[in-house]
Amino acid sequence: MDSSEEHTRCPARGTCPVFLAMSAGTVRYAPLGLCPALEGNLREEPWGTDSPPQPDQGLPPPLAAVPVPWKSTDPCQGHRESPGALVETSAGEEAQGQEGPAATQLDVLRLRSSSMEIREKGSEFLKEELHRAQKELKLKDEECERLSKVREQLEQELEELTASLFEEAHKMVREANMKQAASEKQLKEARGKVDTILFAEFQAWREAPTLDKTCPFLERVHREDVGPCLDFTMQELSTLVRAAVEDNTLTIEPVASQTLPAVKVAEIECSSTNTCALSGLTRTCRHRIRLGDSESHYYISPSSRARITAVCNFFTYIRYIQQGLVRQDAEPMFWEIMRLRKEMSLAKLGFFPQEA
Repeated sequence: MDSSEEHTRCPARGTCPVFLAMSAGTVRYAPLGLCPALEGNLREEPWGTDSPPQPDQGLPPPLAAVPVPWKSTDPCQGHRESPGALVETSAGEEAQGQEGPAATQLDVLRLRSSSMEIREKGSEFLKEELHRAQKELKLKDEECERLSKVREQLEQELEELTASLFEEAHKMVREANMKQAASEKQLKEARGKVDTILFAEFQAWREAPTLDKTCPFLERVHREDVGPCLDFTMQELSTLVRAAVEDNTLTIEPVASQTLPAVKVAEIECSSTNTCALSGLTRTCRHRIRLGDSESHYYISPSSRARITAVCNFFTYIRYIQQGLVRQDAEPMFWEIMRLRKEMSLAKLGFFPQEA
C-alpha cells in the first residue's frame, strides 16, 4: 500500500475523497463530508500486514480536513494522483485556510461598522422624532391651557351674568309689587274720598257722552272750572276765546319774527308783543292765538296760554271719550278727568310750567 491518495467508491453517493496521512507506518483517514456508508469506517490501519501497529505518541496531530477539488474521469472509477500533487494541494489549502479567518474578520468588522452607522442614524432619527413630538405636545398643552383659561373666564362671566339677571328680575318684581301695592292703596283711598254725587253724574254722562252743557256733569265742570279759568280782563275777547275752545276752532301759534297787522280790542292796541291781549298786562308774549278762520292774531302771555291750554286738554279728553277712543273702566276715566280739573284750577291760580 503506497503513500498516494486513494479514492474509494461510495455505494450510496458515488466517489468521496479520502485523504491518507503517513505517520510512522500508520495510515490515518481524515475524510471531509464522507458519505454515511464511510463515516463509520474511520479507523487506523497498520502500515503493513507484517509490521505491528505503532502508537501515536510524540507524533504531530493529523492534518485538518480541507476540501480540495478533485478530478473524476468516470463516476464509477477512482482516480489516483501523485504524492507531489497532494503536497501542493495541502499547501494551497493551508494558505487558503489562513486567509479565510482574516477575510471573515474583515467582513465582521464591516458588518459591525455598518451596524453602528445604521444604529447612529436610527438614533438620530428617533431623537428628531422625539423632539418633534415633544414640541407638538408642548404646543398642544399650551393650547389646552389657553382654552381652559377661556372656558373658566366664560364660565365666570356666565355666572356673573346669571346672577345679575336674577338680581334684576327680583328687583323688577319687587318694584312691580310695590307699584301694585301703591296703586291698590291709592284706589282704596280714592274710593273712600271723591264726591259720590259727582261720580254718579260722571257715570250717567258716560252712558251717553255728549258735549251739551245742559247735562249735570258738564254743567258742573263749566261752572266750577272752565268758566273761572277762561275769565280774563278783556271780557269780549274772553267770550270769543271760550266759544272757540268749546267748538275746537282755536289755534295757538308761537310768535314769528315778521311783523303782523295790528288788532284793536276794546280800544287797546294789541299789536305789540309786550302786551297780553287777554289780560291787558305788559308781558313778554311768546305765543299768539287765532280764532276760527279769522286772519286776526292776538298775542298772549305765558299765564294766559297756560289757562287756555288746560281747558283745551279737558275738552280734548272728553271728546276722546265721546268718540269711543278711551278703553278704560269708569274709575280710571273719572280720575283722569279729576286730574285735568286740577290743572285748570292751578292754571287759574297762576301755577303753570315755566316753558309755557
